[in-house]
Amino acid sequence: MEKLTAKDIKQLNTKKGLKLLISDKDISLSKVLRTVNYESRLKKLQEELIKLQHWVVSNNEKVVVIFEGRDAAGKGGAIRRMTEHLNPREFRVVALPKPSDEEKGQWYFQRYINQLPREGKIVFFDRSWYNRAVVEPVNGFCTEQEYHTFMNQVNEFERMISESGIRLVKFYFSISKDEQIKRFEDIKSSPIKKWKYSAVDQKAIGLWDDYTDYKKKMFAKTNTATAPWIVIKANRKMKARIEAIEKVLEIIPYNPKDKEVIQHIEVEEKEVG
Repeated sequence: MEKLTAKDIKQLNTKKGLKLLISDKDISLSKVLRTVNYESRLKKLQEELIKLQHWVVSNNEKVVVIFEGRDAAGKGGAIRRMTEHLNPREFRVVALPKPSDEEKGQWYFQRYINQLPREGKIVFFDRSWYNRAVVEPVNGFCTEQEYHTFMNQVNEFERMISESGIRLVKFYFSISKDEQIKRFEDIKSSPIKKWKYSAVDQKAIGLWDDYTDYKKKMFAKTNTATAPWIVIKANRKMKARIEAIEKVLEIIPYNPKDKEVIQHIEVEEKEVG
């Protein structure tokens, strides 16, 4: 067990630190420190995100950030932290439902093209056109021909939208099978979260290997120089959220950019007591 440093004591003596200590008699000092350090780091990064948004608006930029990953991987939570303090008039979060009968008769990408940003806007996709790369074929929601057509077209589609001036960032949140099981159990037992547990989620564990196979095919085909994948190891939610925000801040060339704030800082994991 390591001794507390002066910095640790200062962090524990904050409003947040004291609140956590008295709210749960079983909470450990190491967990309190992780949470306090995370929230302090998150605040600084969110301030940089506000600067990024101002730059997007002022320069008529167009930004798309895609969040993909297994069910319960933490995509929604990361999007919420990323957008928490942004001007809601200048961004949208897109989480499309299953296509309507009319949309089923359209070119697959058409419903997504309709959601792309205008100048000065940012769009966050909570799942995207990559549904057809993994979720749809695994669950039988598309034909084999539809899947192959998508895979043949997606790189060209992303090249076209990138050449049109859209800055595209693609995240894949990766979790272990044990972690997915744990999160599903947490969701099912929560009165305010159990609505999230869908029919697709119910089959996800049994189809784990199928998801893995299609995920590998997706990476092999669509991890391009124009639109590379950024894989976030998401078993630890706080760390994953921080890393995703850092990556967006690194990739988008906004100004003024505080590189000292953006550079990666590990949240302390030491045992104390």
